[in-house]
Amino acid sequence: MTLRSILAENLSCIRGGRLVFRDVGFRVEAGQALSLEGPNGAGKSSLLRMIAGFLAPAAGSILLKRDETEIFDGEERGNFIGWLGHHDAAKPQLSPRETLRFFAELYGATGDVDAALDEAGLRRARDLPCQYLSAGQKKRLSLARLKLGNRPLWLLDEPLAALDIAGKTLAAQFIRSHCASGGIAIAATHEALGIDSVRLALA
Repeated sequence: MTLRSILAENLSCIRGGRLVFRDVGFRVEAGQALSLEGPNGAGKSSLLRMIAGFLAPAAGSILLKRDETEIFDGEERGNFIGWLGHHDAAKPQLSPRETLRFFAELYGATGDVDAALDEAGLRRARDLPCQYLSAGQKKRLSLARLKLGNRPLWLLDEPLAALDIAGKTLAAQFIRSHCASGGIAIAATHEALGIDSVRLALA
């Protein structure tokens, strides 16, 4: 499953009767990352949710391009998206290994769960119930889930939050590797991602 690009044109967002942003547009090609920047309340998370199909734009369009196929429908876009948000999607009673096995089956992924946990630095915690993981470990688990899912478009809301220096380096490596393999990453962030990226500032 691959994408050539994502194109957004003239997007406007209204939340709670308030105009959050308008006339926002961008184009990101396969192999590129886009960094969404701006102060709190500028609409970074709302724009990610709009791309994911969770939120309908008040105006404008979002287009995914495959080889000869163009995808406008928000629900269909979801089949190409890997999401990393503020919620870790880990049930407290399940271990990281059980969590990744669940998502691997959900996504139809064929990757090695234990290898994904090792790469995320969770070898020692892989059989520990998730309720005992630190915030940083839960973020590492989310990164492992994202990579295992193998979706071409990654949407990341503050991917470096709760991570220590080593964790931030790991997150940057994951994103860089995803783009190097032809994927696309769009990240809302308050700090530098540590990778080459196109920047879009929301006021």
